[in-house]
Formats: sequence, structure tokens, C-alpha cells
Amino acid sequence: MSESSCLFCKIVAGQIPSDKVYEDDEFLAFRDIRPAMPVHVLVIPKAHVVSLQHIDASHEPMLGRLLGLCSRIAADLGLADGWRTQINTGAGGGQEVFHLHVHIMGRPRA
Repeated sequence: MSESSCLFCKIVAGQIPSDKVYEDDEFLAFRDIRPAMPVHVLVIPKAHVVSLQHIDASHEPMLGRLLGLCSRIAADLGLADGWRTQINTGAGGGQEVFHLHVHIMGRPRA
């Protein structure tokens, strides 16, 4: 899939609306349109990376920042008791949108 046809690249470009919860120069986080839990957010790098299967050593600093950001976003969303992170890789791993993304899922403290 090319960047021009990538759903998440279109969201980054503002061509498709999203319910954003975080954005900076490198990453975007937005609510999943089909949430599996009360809190279900996707965190993506703005640069198009197909999946974990397509990374190399040059991506390692970005991946570290991505995971650190997930922790901060989860805290901001009220998931102090814990949350699940999930990265599906490839069609066989359940990946539906072929742009690297991390799912943050949980239930906020009542």
C-alpha cells in the first residue's frame, strides 16, 4: 500500500477527520472508530512505516519515543490502574491498516 492510499496517512494530512487526543510533529493519537474497550486510542508515527516487520535500526529511536508517548497518553486518559498495548503486524497478525500503530486500550478509574 502506498502512502497516498494509506488511511492513516490521510488522517495525518487532515483529509479524513479523526477524534485526536494528542499530536506533535512526529506522532498523532486518535480514538479508534470501533473501540474494543471504553478507552481505545491509536498512536501512529506521522511518517509512513508499514509495520514492525518493515523497521530497521534507523527506526529504533522513533520506536522508543512512540512507546514512551503511549505511557503518557494512557495516564492522560485516566488509565492509572493499567492498560493494554497492542501492535498487530501483517495480515496474519491481524493488522488491518498497513501503517504502524499502537493500540492503547483500557478502562478509566471509576
